[in-house]
This record gives sequence, C-alpha cells and structure tokens, in this order.
Amino acid sequence: MTTQLTTNNFQGSPSGTEVGGVSPPSNFPDEATLSRLASEFFAALPNTGNQPNGLHLDVPNVSTPPHAPQPSEPLAALTGRAPNIAFEKSLNPEYPEHIPNYPDYPERRAIASAPVIGGANLPKPPFEPHFPQAIHHEPNVPHIEANVPSMQSVSPFYFLNDFSAPASSSSDFNAEQYATAQSFQLPQGAELRRLLNQQEPTHRRSDTSHLSQKPAQSQFYFLETPSIDPSIQTTPNKTSFRSNATQPLDIQAIRRDFPILQERVNGRPLVWFDNAATTQKPQAVIDRIAYFYQHENSNIHRAAHELAARATDAYEHARNVVARFIGAKSSKEIIFVRGTTEGINLIAKTWGEQNIAEGDEIIVSHLEHHANIVPWFQLSRKVGAKLRVIPVDDTGQIILEELPKLINERTKLLSITQVSNALGTVTPVAEVIQIAHAHGVKVLVDGAQSVSHMPTDVQAIDADFFVFSGHKVFGPTGIGAVYVKPEILEKMPVWEGGGNMIQDVSFEQVIYQPAPNKFEAGTGNIADAVGLGAALEYIERVGIHNIAAYEHALLEYGQNALSSVSGLRPIGTAKNKASVMSFVLNGYSTEQVGQALNQHGIAVRSGHHCAQPILRRFGVEQTVRPSLAFYNTTEEIDLLVSVLHQLSRNRRTR
Repeated sequence: MTTQLTTNNFQGSPSGTEVGGVSPPSNFPDEATLSRLASEFFAALPNTGNQPNGLHLDVPNVSTPPHAPQPSEPLAALTGRAPNIAFEKSLNPEYPEHIPNYPDYPERRAIASAPVIGGANLPKPPFEPHFPQAIHHEPNVPHIEANVPSMQSVSPFYFLNDFSAPASSSSDFNAEQYATAQSFQLPQGAELRRLLNQQEPTHRRSDTSHLSQKPAQSQFYFLETPSIDPSIQTTPNKTSFRSNATQPLDIQAIRRDFPILQERVNGRPLVWFDNAATTQKPQAVIDRIAYFYQHENSNIHRAAHELAARATDAYEHARNVVARFIGAKSSKEIIFVRGTTEGINLIAKTWGEQNIAEGDEIIVSHLEHHANIVPWFQLSRKVGAKLRVIPVDDTGQIILEELPKLINERTKLLSITQVSNALGTVTPVAEVIQIAHAHGVKVLVDGAQSVSHMPTDVQAIDADFFVFSGHKVFGPTGIGAVYVKPEILEKMPVWEGGGNMIQDVSFEQVIYQPAPNKFEAGTGNIADAVGLGAALEYIERVGIHNIAAYEHALLEYGQNALSSVSGLRPIGTAKNKASVMSFVLNGYSTEQVGQALNQHGIAVRSGHHCAQPILRRFGVEQTVRPSLAFYNTTEEIDLLVSVLHQLSRNRRTR
C-alpha cells in the first residue's frame, strides 16, 4: 500500500535524521532491510519455551510464513494498525496470531495515493483531537495547544492520544474502516477549537431572556435549557440528576455497553448513523427486560400475589424515573403510551375534541413530523377548525417573529417539535411557549428527537403537554410517555375504555380511576415500560449534559467534514442543531447513496423521514440522513465521508 505520508527515514530525511542526537552511520540499513532481517530472525526461532531468561515466544509451528511477504510499510503505519488487529482478533478467534497487511481490495487501491484520516496510517491525525478542551472551555486559561496530550502522555480517552493504542486490547479501533478513508480538507487545530467554542447567537428576544439561563461557562446551546432554582425541592424524596457540569466521556467504554455495535454488516463493523429513526440499546436495558420476564412477569395492580407486587413496583418505578428525567413534579402527570405518535393522538382525541371547536385554530410549525400534523389535520376536519403554520427561514429555523402574527382570539393550541427529525433544528421552545401563553394558548412539545440529546425540564419551559418515545432514547420500542400539567390532566376525558382504568362498572354507570390510570386501558406494555426506566437511568448515570456536549462537538466535526464533499448539499443549516446531518448528493438518488454506505456497514436513513412538508420547503422530496448519538465517533464520520468522496469522484469520471 502506498501513502503520501511517511515517518522519519534515516536515509531520506532532508538534513540527515539523527537518533538520540547521534547521526546514523552511512551504511546504516534502510527500513525495508531492517524489516526483512527482523522477519527472518523471528521466523527462525524454534517454537519452544526454552528461551533465554525464561522467555517464551509463541511462534507458529510452521517452516514458512503463513502469508506471502507483503511490501514494507512505515513503522508508524504498523504501530497504528496493531490495536486494530487486536480488536479484530477479539471479534474473530480464528484471526491469525501474526500481524499481516490487510488484504488488498478495490477501495484501498482507489485511494492508495491519498493520506488516510482516522489514525490507521497517520503518525498524527490531520484533524486534531478536540476533547475535552471545548467541553471545559474556561476564560483566561493557558493557550489550548499546550494542553494537547502527546504520544507519550497516556489518556483513557482514545481521542486524546493522537490515536495511539489504548492500553486495553478491547479497543474499538478498526483498520478496515480506516483503510477506506481518504483525504479531505478540514479546519486544523486552533481553527477547529474556534468553531467549537463559538458563542450562542445574541438574537434572543429581550422580553424572554430570563427563560434561557445558560449553565455556568457552557458553550453549547442545548445546555441552555431553562432550569428551576436548584435550591427549590419541588418533589419530596426526589433525587436530582441534573448537574450542569460536563465531563469528557470514555466513548470506548460506552460503546462496549451497546452489544449491537459489535455487529458486522457486509463484513464490516456496524456504523449506526440512523439514530433519529431509533437508537440502540445498552446491555443494562436488555438485562433489565430479561430480568423482568425471568423474575417479575405478571399483570399489575389487580392481584395479591408476590409477582403482581413486583411487576407493579417495577412499572410504577419506571413512571417515577420518567417524571424525574423530564422534570415533572409528580409521576401522576405521566401517562404511558406506545410512543410519541400515540401520545399526540391521545391529546388530540381527548383535550383536543373537548376544547377545539368549529372556527378555532391550531398552530404547528413547518418542521413537524407527520405525527404532529396528521392528528391535528384530522381534528380540524372533524370539528371545522383551521390549521396554521409557523414558517421557517432558509437555514431551517422557525421565524419566531412571525408567531405573534399567527395568534388570535380563536387560537387554542400550538404544537411544535423541540428538534426536527429531518433537519436537526433545535427550536426555541421556551420563547414559543411564553409567546403562546401570553395569549392564553396551550402548547404541546414533541420531544421525540430531543430527550436523548439535551436536558429536558417541562416545568422550566412551562410546557402544557410533552410527549416522547422510548426507542428514541435508548429504550425499547412500543413504549413512550405523555406529560400533562395536572390541572389540565384532571379535566381531560378518557379516550379508550377497558380494564385497568376503572374503579367500578355497572350497566348503569362507569367510575374511572384518577389520572394517569384512567388513560391506560387494558394491559399495558409493562416490560418495556420497565426497560424505558432502565434506559433513562443509564442516561442519568452517563449524564445528559455530558452527552449534549460530546454530541455538539461531534456534530460540528461531521458538518465540517461533509462540507468537503464535492456536489453535496446540506439540507438544514440552522445554527442551533442537534444530531442530524441531512444532505443530497448530485448525481445520485438518496437510495443509491444509502446502498453504497450500507456496503461499508454504515446505516443511514434515506427517504422523506415522515416530514414531507419541510423537505419540500427546500425543494427536495428525500434526503440522506446520518444522525448521531453519543456512542458514535469521529472515525465513523471519517469513514462516511470517505465513501461520499469516492461516490463524488465516480460521478465526475463516468
């Protein structure tokens, strides 16, 4: 394999390389000779334990090397690949003990003349590590370059070690990914840190500034979620997990918590960039669901036996965790549903039908998922109401100044997403809610795409309704939650009838249970509710502020990397974004791009993402949508971008 980068070379350095301050003799052998001599020496050793000083060398008992000799490579390339080989062997016990070059395959030949990004072939990555400096940005600190660890400084975080080998053999580095990566121009060191440390724009309305209390010294817009005075204990015995402090994450340790990330697709390690569709599950969630079925499985609330008590306790504990995680006052404000879609439909068919009549108006934004459009469209058709839309600008952010113009005396509800699933735009929900409440309008917040990326506090933003899905926040599918303010919840009519939600039934009358039980007819998804509780507890242990900070830097890295691809058009460029990097690529359908990425083990979503109105606003019907989570890495982004570069070159040459 060839590369544009070389390590120090005794015979090829510009001024005669010195080692330890001493110039090598003129007849000093070159690297190829040294490599050949070393190979001959080790091949000649017998496979025996009778080595000098008790040394035992585990040499294969063969007379010839198991593979044909390969071209010599820079020593840095070999040392960079060694941890990756250790990881490959951990996945495949049949992997040979020696350290060969990887097989030559078309992707490598296509980019053999280009430097590699990701660490496998580089003594130092061209895109310098950027953690935790951006996370711990403090005023008046020494120049940041002085704090970048060197190769001799061992850090538990792989991205602080110039991609050198971690001490553990369980590293998640993978040479197959890096071997297909290729060159693209990205901001270097200080420039990158400048990008990562850019301040929040100062365009917030002066009359709503008190709602956006930024945590101390935070540089991340999604850490600005307004929070209640921490000295106020709103709920007795409520444990707070909402620290504003951020810490660098051990991403490799986190990745080991998610067993599916060890999966291989088309012979390549899985790269899961489809997090906006669903997130993967940590082992803690998988184990908790298994434990429920092994030790607690029973219907709830209606039996005196032990397993019923265990199941009821587990289910209600999960409700308590949900309330704590989103900042509700009480678990009685939490209704379990199948997901965000069912949650919005519940509100439309209970509160909506009770309070919205002919001639009334409902406001949504242009960013909404179909699940936050269709129920309101159906309701407006049913009762004769009108649907109005908040416009967005050319970056994909809502035009906040237009909202007051849409509100009038007939406006009853505003329903808005906190994070767009198609563009990643983070909407200013605190300001939206304040404007709506000033006119007596109730607000529903769709938190499906926000709860896994940023802190949530329904009391601080003063939401009337808040809905989210478990599978979007590392929990099981088929479970979600609805938060409703208690004064609203008590007046809402039931929407389904059956068991579990009644106190007494006769043929003359039905007496319902208090909320939230009266909204949970029949046997609920008990096990997955328990799994959702485990998922949220896992996030609490990691720290949602830590996740938000890491993902912000990862998103900045990804968007800068994608900008280097010729013919790529990003869809959605709002300054305040989370998770999503939608784009279209000239000369290819979104399905073709998705299929090409899939051949490299990269999972992305291609299509309209159930958000056709906002895509059409940008003149497209579909996009390719890589979406990030806190277990993703810059190396995975490098691989994604390298494949896109290859597609772009192929388009220009065909």
